[in-house]
Amino acid sequence: MPTIRPDELDARLDDGDDLFILDIRPASNYRRSAIDGSHVSDANGPAGSRNVPVYDDLRSGDDASLRGRLDEIPRDCDVVVVCKMGIVAKRATSLLREEGYDAVTLAGGMSGWNGYQRGSLGYKLRSLVWRLF
Repeated sequence: MPTIRPDELDARLDDGDDLFILDIRPASNYRRSAIDGSHVSDANGPAGSRNVPVYDDLRSGDDASLRGRLDEIPRDCDVVVVCKMGIVAKRATSLLREEGYDAVTLAGGMSGWNGYQRGSLGYKLRSLVWRLF
């Protein structure tokens, strides 16, 4: 499954690439922390990430909730799927790619993004592993 590292995502956001950040975590998690950026596209124009809370359903193997909300995800830009650690986001990415979207998973999910933003040792170690494999 294709992934994008947090540093790569940050660079693409800085470059103004047309991206749709799809955060599938529960709404309460999304409200606590989300990828912000006025240069991120959503269905209504520039905004930060967009929450489509289908994490619990996908985690249990039910993809119907995401399939039922595909009309909220634009097809004319790259989609970056975000969850807590990146594991469930891989399921969403796979479904989106099957449906014809150009989708990737954010490696490490919000945990990786937050670690990248803070410059944490944990992120630096994970980043090294991602680059090696």
